[in-house]
Amino acid sequence: MTTRPSLSPCTYQDYLNTPDDVRYELIDGELLVMEPAPTPSHQRVAVNLTVLLAPFARVHGLGEVLVAPTDVRLSDTNVVQPDILFVSAGRASIITERDVHGAPDLVVEIASPATRQRDRSVKMELYARYGVAEYWLADPMAATVETLRLEDGRMVATGRYSRTDTFPTPLLPGLTIDLREIF
Repeated sequence: MTTRPSLSPCTYQDYLNTPDDVRYELIDGELLVMEPAPTPSHQRVAVNLTVLLAPFARVHGLGEVLVAPTDVRLSDTNVVQPDILFVSAGRASIITERDVHGAPDLVVEIASPATRQRDRSVKMELYARYGVAEYWLADPMAATVETLRLEDGRMVATGRYSRTDTFPTPLLPGLTIDLREIF
């Protein structure tokens, strides 16, 4: 990810005026050009998680699952595009025709060599600051998922699961994620 030098913080309006042929994120007023397209292993994990999460959420009336590139506007100077996100039915009004205007309940970022450090630091802090309840870091290379939950304004690790593990999420009661189906 590269940055664009700026004399003053960029805003959501600046973000909307970026070219359509390049993906950007806006973090703390800094307009960042996204890296090249994700790898097949990244996309495989994204598809497998989405195929598991979306129908379960829909059938049980729990909310909606969306995938990148979906703009999540956390503030006028913070717009991100998580790999996968879930918004609970009780908060569905934050989903607009243009973007998700507010913090999703769950954000999933799938690590790549270019994003691994940013997902674990800058974005984790950003998601905590704006109230994302649960954050998953999926790593296709290691075949792991680390889960974190918001506690007292910060993300706290709640588990690290590998290829043969299963885990639940309180955001989708009754669902157990079987990582053999994901990796």
